[in-house]
Formats: sequence, C-alpha cells, structure tokens
Amino acid sequence: MVNFEFLVPTKVVFGKDTESEAGRLVKEYGGTKALIHWGGDYVRTTGLLDRVEKGLAEAGVEYVELDGVVPNPRLSLVKEGVELARKEGVDFVLAIGGGSAIDSSKAIAYGLANDFELEDLFLGKVATDRIAPLAAISTLAGTGSETSNSTVINIDTLDGPMLKRSYNHECARPLFAIMNPELTYSLPAFQTAAPGADIMMHTMERYFTTVEHTELIDAMAEGLMRTVRTAVPEALANPGDYAARSNLLWAGSLSHNGLTGTGNVGDFACHAIEHEIGAMFDVAHGAGLTAIWSAWAKYVLHTKPERFAQFGVNVFGVENDFDDPVATGLRGIEAWDDWCHKIGLPTTLTELGIDPTPEQMREMAEGAVEARGGNLGGFCHLEASDVVAILEAAR
Repeated sequence: MVNFEFLVPTKVVFGKDTESEAGRLVKEYGGTKALIHWGGDYVRTTGLLDRVEKGLAEAGVEYVELDGVVPNPRLSLVKEGVELARKEGVDFVLAIGGGSAIDSSKAIAYGLANDFELEDLFLGKVATDRIAPLAAISTLAGTGSETSNSTVINIDTLDGPMLKRSYNHECARPLFAIMNPELTYSLPAFQTAAPGADIMMHTMERYFTTVEHTELIDAMAEGLMRTVRTAVPEALANPGDYAARSNLLWAGSLSHNGLTGTGNVGDFACHAIEHEIGAMFDVAHGAGLTAIWSAWAKYVLHTKPERFAQFGVNVFGVENDFDDPVATGLRGIEAWDDWCHKIGLPTTLTELGIDPTPEQMREMAEGAVEARGGNLGGFCHLEASDVVAILEAAR
C-alpha cells in the first residue's frame, strides 16, 4: 500500500424527499442567489424543479435558471452560464441531474471564481484552487460527480475537432449532495445501464493496480462491484425497486470519491481512450467504456494475470484455475462481457455503432496520450501505438 490522502468534505443528504432540503442547505452554506442548472424535460415534468424552487423561496434564497445540459456537456453552455451568473449576481451554483449537469455546474463555478479562459483550465495551461460554492441534487446513479473532485467537459469553443478534457481538484467537491433514490425511478433503461457500468468502471480503474498489500480496499471494491453487478439488472427489471436504486446511487458516489483508490495506483487508460471516442462520436460515456474494456483487458492481461483472476473469481464468481491465472482471468473478462450484454450494453465498437477509420484511431490514440501528459495507464503504460492496437481489437 502506498501513501495517500483522503478527504471527502461533501455533506451527503440521502433518502426519500430529501430534495425538499435544498433551500435550507443553500442558505446554510451562505447562498443568497442560486443558479439552478440542469438538462432534460424531466426536471420540470416530474415537478422536481417546482419542489426545489419552492424550498429556495421558503428559505429566502433567490434563483435564476439555466437548462440545456446535454450528455458530454459543452463548454459553450458553461460560458453562457458564467455570463448569466455574473449578470444576475449569483453566489451559489445548484446542479440538478447526473454527471453532465453536475460537471457543467462545476465548470460554471470555476468560471465564476476565476478570470482566465476556461479552455485553458481544461487544456492544462492554467490551474486553480478557487471555485464558487456549489451543490448537487442527483437524479442519476453513475458518475459520482456529486462527491468527486473531477470535472469533465467537451470543449466545443475552439477551431478544430471537439475535445473532451477533465480537471481534477479537491475544491470541486460539492458542498452538499442530495441523493433521493426515488428521483432515479423514471430513468430510461439505457440511462440506468450505462451509468451502472460507469460505476463499475470507476472502481475497476482503481482496482487494476500493480501495488501490493491492498487487501482491505480490494475487499471493499469487490463488494461494491458485486452489489452493482446485481443491482443494475434488478433496477432494469423493476424501475421502482428502492433497494436496488439506493445501492446504485450510493455506489456511484463511493466508486468515484477516491475511497476505492486509497493506498494504490490506479490506471484510467480506458477513461482517457473513451474521452477521445466520446469527443469524436458523441457516444454515451458508460457505453463507450464497455465497448473497449475487454479489448484493453486482454491487451494488458499478462502484466498481472493474477489480478484479473482475482477480479473474475471475487466479482463474477468464475471458476478458479489455480494453476492458470491467465485462463481464470479470461473467464472473468468473458463474464464482464456477458454482464454488459445482459444489461444491453456494447462490448465492441461495432456494437457501439461506430466504425472509426485508421486515421481516426491514430488521432484518438494520440489525443488520449497527450491528455494524460504522455503518462497513460497506471496498471500498464501505453503508448499511442498500444492504444491503436486496443481500438483495433475492440472493433
């Protein structure tokens, strides 16, 4: 186990009807005028927006609205939000939604607290530890952005192709996160399955490590993944299953708030590769991850086959061939593919519905390596040529 620091200051308010607490909490954290930021008609049609705004009004907190967030949130809307917030004298940003709405809100909060161009932040040209106060009301179990330090944005404001880039800093953890599993009942099946896979992947990116003696975190990660493996099909079969939805919503935060990465060095190569796929083809993040993971896994399996064997046995219950960890690891990878298909997700680029050209593959590979500063992959270091090979294998 390596040295680590762990801090999650976000106050989690979990359970039924907790969205009614939003106004009180915004006021408690010093907000006097909030920008409510979301995307999708469901926020209005379900009455959620009315309930939130009623709570704000009762707490004496003014508010303005900005909707329009789309999957793979755009920097152009973020800039619109910064301009609106400054014009209206906003001092608090309140996200309603999943990872896209929360990440867009985080970017707006960065823009409010700083005077640089936001493109420079996400391109790594500047850094900051300043952000405006923000909080989140989660309506989707997946990204864990409601308690994470990560912000992912699609840069659509520059000449040339769209870029999907991230900025990670502890200041971006929301002050509070309201998590009512009932708000996830109305999600379409795909928006339950794909974010569910993202929960798995956030844990797997940390789980596949070459660091030794991480038994405690391994056990926690494996328990989380087994829970998600079971809960996603349960939620798909019965969208109103409160227990399954609760497990997924809480697992989403625990998978990406840093807990399951304490004491080890994770990988995140698949996330970097998917960011390039998402920017080029505008696919759902979770589906993009499942489309490439098994190709990555088979490519790096021999780095530490025992790790893949442990994953297969402890997470998916495959038979353990103690004399052949490679064979056991391959069974675990196959079990992952079977699970993805069971919940309706792709395990190849063809199933994802894209057919990148060799030139596009090279562009994505170079972008993934560049985005990680030339240091792609903690479990197994990858060059651009390796990423091309993985993308070819994922066809």
